[in-house]
Order: sequence, then C-alpha cells, then structure tokens
Amino acid sequence: MKHVHYDEVEAQEVEEAGAQGAKVRWLVAQDDGAPNFLMRRFELEPGGRTPRHAHDWEHEVYILEGEGTVFGEGGERPFRPGDVVYMPPGEEHSFTAGNGPVAFLCLIPRTDKS
Repeated sequence: MKHVHYDEVEAQEVEEAGAQGAKVRWLVAQDDGAPNFLMRRFELEPGGRTPRHAHDWEHEVYILEGEGTVFGEGGERPFRPGDVVYMPPGEEHSFTAGNGPVAFLCLIPRTDKS
C-alpha cells in the first residue's frame, strides 16, 4: 500500500511546448506498481495552462480548486470546483486557469506512453 499526502510528492514543471505555469505531481505512478491506472495532480498558476495536445488514451479529470476553461471538441468551456471532465481518446484538449490558482486530479490508464 502507498499512503502519502499529496504535498509529499514532488511537483514537477510541465515542460511540453505550450505549457505555462503548470506543475504535475504523480500521485500514483508506474513506479508504485499500479497495473491499470495512474493518478496525477495538476497545479496551474493564475493564467497558467497545460499544452494543447491529443493522445490515444482517455482522461478522467476532477476539478479540486479554482476556475478556468477547458478546451476540447466544441471549443472552450468554463470549469469550477467539483466539475468532472471526461476527455475521450484522440480529442485535442487543454486546461487554462483563470485569475486564481487551479488544482485538478487527472486519471489515465497505464500505457507504455504514460
């Protein structure tokens, strides 16, 4: 069993092109032996964003704090704490923080690409 507080997990800068003011914490990672799913916590500075990208696997996202917009099929939509976002495989997407910080959980299937 792994049992930690999220702030015990190192926050790493998201370094992909297009990211700005974004950090990720791998809360449950491949190194933990998770056979099926991985859990990440993203933290965006005010005005920060994840890169616009797409890939072959789905995302399940739960907004913990802050407000902003999520880009996906159909354009941008606002989000707030408690919102859930499902991003299907292959859909281009990104998250952008509004005037304050944002934190969200992002769960993905374990693949050789994650």
